Amino acid sequence: MRAILASLILFGAAAAQEVPNPETPEILTLREQAALTDAWLEKRLDTVVPDVMRRHGVDMWVLIAREYNEDPVVETMLPATWLAARRRTVLVFFDDGERVERLAVARYPVGSAFPAAWSPEEEPDQWARLVQIIEERDPKVIAVNGSKEFALASGLSRQQYKDFRAALPRKYRGRLQETEDLAIGWLETRLPEEIAQYETAVRIAHSIIAEAFSEKVITPGETTTDDVVWWTRQKTNALGLTNWFHTSVSIARAEVEESPLWAAAKKQDKIIQPGDLLHIDFGITYLGLNTDTQHHAYVLKPGETDAPAGLKAGLAAANRVQDIQLAEMIAGRTSNEILTATREKALAEGLKPSLYSHPIGFHGHAAGSPIGWWDDQSYDHPKGYRALRPNTAWSIELNATAPVPEWGGQEVVFKTEEDAFFDGESVRYLDGRQVELQLVGRE
Repeated sequence: MRAILASLILFGAAAAQEVPNPETPEILTLREQAALTDAWLEKRLDTVVPDVMRRHGVDMWVLIAREYNEDPVVETMLPATWLAARRRTVLVFFDDGERVERLAVARYPVGSAFPAAWSPEEEPDQWARLVQIIEERDPKVIAVNGSKEFALASGLSRQQYKDFRAALPRKYRGRLQETEDLAIGWLETRLPEEIAQYETAVRIAHSIIAEAFSEKVITPGETTTDDVVWWTRQKTNALGLTNWFHTSVSIARAEVEESPLWAAAKKQDKIIQPGDLLHIDFGITYLGLNTDTQHHAYVLKPGETDAPAGLKAGLAAANRVQDIQLAEMIAGRTSNEILTATREKALAEGLKPSLYSHPIGFHGHAAGSPIGWWDDQSYDHPKGYRALRPNTAWSIELNATAPVPEWGGQEVVFKTEEDAFFDGESVRYLDGRQVELQLVGRE
């Protein structure tokens, strides 16, 4: 495995992407990262939680988690030094109309944000203490996380729900409400401070891809796709970061029928050859935020100085689908509506699109409604009904199929994915997008 260099090379499209700073950003130390994410947590609890509770008319939100079986929402509310919940951890939010009170019905306070509200020495029964807190505040609605469609909003385990409901006096059982809205609202909302660092995370990911798709890593005729895959994993690890999914690298080449979209990496000859179109799907986690990127590179044949015009046109077709989708991302529109409008306009232009963009943030495939599915382009998907909200991050993931004249008119799927932020008015890429094929094998 090659040594990690002090700086990473740019990918070929850097100028076209107008990336302001080509150098790999500084990666904060773990201690610096912890201080930063804890500061974000305090601000999120002070601002995001009151907003989502009041938006949905909820005055009490109860989250119940057990050690190593945490609700995905609770995981994002733990301080940096808590790598898991402790025993049973119950977090309570109560809105009295002026402020949202925060309590931890647990033996220990949960960082500085949730003071401990239970002493086992005074009341051995944790459920009884939780009921006392509820009775003292007399909420009109007691919300717990639950969703038929969205796993990240359904983190309350069946047994904990049963035990909690059984402990509640009958008066309050009728006020118990399972909802996905609070969980999704909390998870999908991004602070300005988070977005500033999100740009850094995406820049790091782009830089790793740039080096992976270069002569530093690839020797045509020798290097395999698996070599590149594991190089990216090792590089990420060496930088002190993690991958949230295993990298894939696949090949499209002339006179070779392309494999199904997600099976390409497994079905093809894995030795990289001159004339190949390479594709990578790669993501890292930094500061609790996830990236998701798909780029292409072309391996030059002897004597070539650029990729065939047909391959460049195919990437341009995918870029055009991106443009259409971003223009259709309007606040208040549902994912199904955005999918419908984008596909209809793309098809009218003679493009062959497939959309499967998704929210991104604390999770790679994050809370909220995806805009299409790679295996389902129907306009009435049951998970596509949620409306687009401001201050949300998106992975603009899609493809366009286009013929390549230089390959005898063979159709090739150009798969692109770039991370972006929607501020309520427009969508912008967090670190540009690929608009030119990276070239491998340059002199």
